[in-house]
Amino acid sequence: MPEQWIYLDGEFVPPEKAVISVFDHGLLYGDGVFEGIRAYNGRVFRLDQHLDRLYCSARAINLTIPMSKEQMRDRVVETIRRNGLRDAYVRLVVTRGKGDLGLDPVKCPVPTVFIIAGGIQIYPPELYEKGLRVVTLATRRNIVDALSPRIKSLNYLNNILGKLEANQANVEEGLMLTREGYVAEGTSDNVFIVGDGVVATPDLHLGVLAGITRGAVLEIAAAQSIPTEETTLTLFDVYNADECFLTGTAAELVPVVEVDGRRIGEGRPGPITKRLLHAFRELTRSEGVPI
Repeated sequence: MPEQWIYLDGEFVPPEKAVISVFDHGLLYGDGVFEGIRAYNGRVFRLDQHLDRLYCSARAINLTIPMSKEQMRDRVVETIRRNGLRDAYVRLVVTRGKGDLGLDPVKCPVPTVFIIAGGIQIYPPELYEKGLRVVTLATRRNIVDALSPRIKSLNYLNNILGKLEANQANVEEGLMLTREGYVAEGTSDNVFIVGDGVVATPDLHLGVLAGITRGAVLEIAAAQSIPTEETTLTLFDVYNADECFLTGTAAELVPVVEVDGRRIGEGRPGPITKRLLHAFRELTRSEGVPI
């Protein structure tokens, strides 16, 4: 097996030397931000958009990333290159850094930056052909006026609690609702439905993550003259949809065929979902920053 190299605070080190302090506030408090990034066919897909979101998340929590976007861009590409990968999943993390046992971020003078390039598989390949089952979760999405879900922070406990529920229900994913009961997103995916030929997804004002894949799918649909709508969705809308699918950097675009025991449409991936999945895969193979 080829040796793996991880970028950590200015150096490339093997995994056994990729260590951070137990006093790092990313570990102690989940104080930090991250991005999951994909490379396909020797190109990093929408890297600039991922970096824009990373720096926006950092600004929202008043975390100063100790390098420019251009420098970070180079570090991501070099990490993939050093690992000899053409298809990869990249985890880019910036923590508040080493401090004391108190909560105060001011006590953390130097942020920690690390980048891991490897592989990831969220769902088995056959689910992209057959579709997956989903349940509605009791765990509600974080409310926007307490903690904005648009900040891609290291504190993923809200999502993890949802994933535990999905595991207990023996399904692959769960739908998280807002406090008011509107459909928000999955534990790690954005949600889309198709009804009467219109592709709809929850609006960002509901507190969902501005997913990079979500944005790509909306662009693809518009380019193919498929009507789209960012709106407010209820479970009634999902149950009565012709099609449903989830999107995410790791998941890409995966069909949903059952929600809360209710068959969606014909109970198999629908034509618009298949069309968008094919177009998305074509896009990822041709667009991106060369490695």
